[in-house]
Amino acid sequence: MLINDFGSKVVLNRFIDLFGFHKIYEQKLVSQITNDLLPNHIAIVLDGNRRWAKYNLVGIRRGHFMGADKAEELLNWIHDLGIKITTLYVLSNENLLRDDNELNNIYDLLQFKLEKLRTDSRIHKRQMKIKAIGDVNLLPEKLQTILKVLENETEQYNSMFLNIAIAYGGQKELVTAIKKIGEMILTHKIGIDDIDEKTIESCLYTSHLPQPAPDLILRTSGEKRLSGFLLWQSAYSELIFMDVFWPEFRKIDLLRAIRTYQQRIRRFGK
Repeated sequence: MLINDFGSKVVLNRFIDLFGFHKIYEQKLVSQITNDLLPNHIAIVLDGNRRWAKYNLVGIRRGHFMGADKAEELLNWIHDLGIKITTLYVLSNENLLRDDNELNNIYDLLQFKLEKLRTDSRIHKRQMKIKAIGDVNLLPEKLQTILKVLENETEQYNSMFLNIAIAYGGQKELVTAIKKIGEMILTHKIGIDDIDEKTIESCLYTSHLPQPAPDLILRTSGEKRLSGFLLWQSAYSELIFMDVFWPEFRKIDLLRAIRTYQQRIRRFGK
């Protein structure tokens, strides 16, 4: 996509927001969505923080900060709609190769937001189980600690699920699953002929979920690829790519994605 095309859409979205048309459009979208056809599990690639910062002539740190604020808003929209499972792709294992200054800023921001999440009474009122999925051991110790605290304090909940994909890589997840299965064979817990889809799913990061496979995967920023996100789980997920940088993602963008999802016919290969 040409950057000029993307830029024109950004300008149009801001014009709509400026004059309050988004509220009218939001109400229209809500009326078009069927509650009994909502996705049970939605996964989102939060992409475009750095490009949003560049486009708006501000520092990268500001872009990440705005993106983190938007993720907080998203959780409220998800709750209002009644979607049970949310998986957010926050940081890939490839992202860990970025500049140290940028990474340290991201780690500090995540630490702040996760501490805030821990004290948010809505998490407990909503009975939301929180879990980090990824190679968490690669993260700074203080970040590992708060993630573990969140997991421990919400492990008994099962009304809603929030999965934070951090230091995550889809190929690494599959390698980890294969190693677990190999260990099960070596210890004679299973035989080779016992390996099936359920065996693999039980060894994935998402094994704690009542529905590991997302119904809908959404990516912002105009990029049209999954970048290794939930490689196994996404086999029959509906994919939607949106021309909006993550910090400018709005409730109407989420509603539009859900409307598009509901208009599709899911055959699951049949």
